[in-house]
Amino acid sequence: MSQNPYAGKPKQVEFLKHAEKAGFGPGSVVTYADIDSIVDPVGLTKPWWLINAIEHRFGRGQFKLPAIDGETPGGSGGPSTPTERKSADKATVKASAAAKRAEIKKTRKIETVEAAPAAVAKVSSGLTGAIPAKDPHFVQFGHFKDIKDILKSEMFYNIFVTGLSGNGKTFMVEQACAKAGREMFRCNITIETDEDDLLGGFRLIDGETRWFDGPVVEAMRRGAVLLLDEVDLASNKIMCLQPVLEGKPILLKKINEIVAPAPGFTVVATANTKGKGSDDGRFIGTNVLNEAFLERFAVCMEQEYPAASVETRIINDSLKRLGVPDEDFATKLVNWADHTRKLFYEGGCDEIIATRRLEHIVKAFSIFGDRTKAITLSLNRFDDETKASFLSFWKMIDAPVEEKKEEFTGTSVPGHETIADQLDEANRTADMSPF
Repeated sequence: MSQNPYAGKPKQVEFLKHAEKAGFGPGSVVTYADIDSIVDPVGLTKPWWLINAIEHRFGRGQFKLPAIDGETPGGSGGPSTPTERKSADKATVKASAAAKRAEIKKTRKIETVEAAPAAVAKVSSGLTGAIPAKDPHFVQFGHFKDIKDILKSEMFYNIFVTGLSGNGKTFMVEQACAKAGREMFRCNITIETDEDDLLGGFRLIDGETRWFDGPVVEAMRRGAVLLLDEVDLASNKIMCLQPVLEGKPILLKKINEIVAPAPGFTVVATANTKGKGSDDGRFIGTNVLNEAFLERFAVCMEQEYPAASVETRIINDSLKRLGVPDEDFATKLVNWADHTRKLFYEGGCDEIIATRRLEHIVKAFSIFGDRTKAITLSLNRFDDETKASFLSFWKMIDAPVEEKKEEFTGTSVPGHETIADQLDEANRTADMSPF
């Protein structure tokens, strides 16, 4: 007998032992699916030593298992050579393997069902999707109910959500998944995102090359929701998702495996544009997406900023949560933001106060306890002219009515060119309530 080639190689021996327990003894011919059924329930790595070695290859996608002592069943002196394999009676071996599989079919079926939770829990790709936690402070608005109903139906129905920055698009999708009890994989898209990032690729782990599924494949396997966040930042490399967006199986070329979407799988994309790029430069880096890619989304939902009454609830909840309840501050913040947005839509200014920016102001206020300081720090991201205009407008809204005339007769507020206009607007704003 020749020297045992697997001496001192516990991983090879462990795989062969588990293969024998699964009904694939020495000399059995196994496929990729058979190998997965052996390694997945027990969390073993794929036996690349078997898959990549020519002496074990029996046919296309088929591999002949050696004995643990290294000898080829039915022969003497170690693994068979390519010539010996070619001369073997493949029909006989296939028939024998098929008979063996049929013999243990019921047992294997039971084992697979029992082992399924462990297989799902294992970190084969380094990714863990999860049902998002429900945020008790989330306020429903916009297309939330529509998205929740679509996700709850578990129908394959792709959604494209577009809208200006900071209006809660991504958070809304996350909370819709939480409400519908749907597992979600979030994939943030950039210009560098490619097929390897999305579908998966080989990684070097403990000196071994292993295949890791990407977020798209993981979501497909689990029947989860795939969230493509900021999808309009993508390059043409994202076109690899065409079959995925059709709800069809996709071929993982590097491992020659076809993955079909499990029931419930669907795709939601968020973007600041509609995939046509940004002409004004406000969303630099966004690209013109391929028309064929965009056409694969069933609906496009335009997300607006919340109505004043809804936004006031959001800000009030944030103030209470941070331990600084102040309904007057919340009301004035929302009125201020609402006016800046109207000016933006009318072309009176180039910037906008988003809901997210109001949240930043609230957090700063909870730290410093000073309204003006909190707003000033949050407005520093804008250019000097815009910052000065927004800050002046805020001071007009926040000041008592009797102080407005004395303090702001010389102040220029965007959209109100005369002093009379400023005072009229200030008085009107002081009495305005979104409820």
